[in-house]
Amino acid sequence: MEKIQLLEEQVVSRLKDMHMKVSFAESCTGGLLSGRLLNVPGSSEVFDEGYVTYANEAKHRLLEVSNEALRSYGAVSRQVAEQMARGAAKRSGAQAAVGVTGIAGPDGGTVEKPVGLVYIGCFVNSKVVVTENHFCGSREEVRIQAVEAALKLLLNCLS
Repeated sequence: MEKIQLLEEQVVSRLKDMHMKVSFAESCTGGLLSGRLLNVPGSSEVFDEGYVTYANEAKHRLLEVSNEALRSYGAVSRQVAEQMARGAAKRSGAQAAVGVTGIAGPDGGTVEKPVGLVYIGCFVNSKVVVTENHFCGSREEVRIQAVEAALKLLLNCLS
């Protein structure tokens, strides 16, 4: 009977096959995405570094997210997710990177940006795809759903 591969195992396997490195820039997921990938034996072959940039100043300093984007669009935006992914790739030298920014709750949401809104940017070989996601549930559930969506997007971008 063939073993069913977990999502993170598929990502590591695909990255190995493509001889690529990945880095992550996380805000609302706070390191969960990196941790999930690092659960896979052999993940050290494809993952060198990640960034948890919760504060705007950290996004700017570590990932070169522009202050203009942070002011004009807010930390939870398509533009910032894209810049986080690009910044993580540039800073780490990885061929692939994922940026995650959102509102996990239970507070912090607005009518325009409700709790559960998460933007995920995926950078692969200089191209970035950004998705807008709306998750439901507790803070922990939103964060877990964001990690799952980020892994799926990365796998899709590597296809």
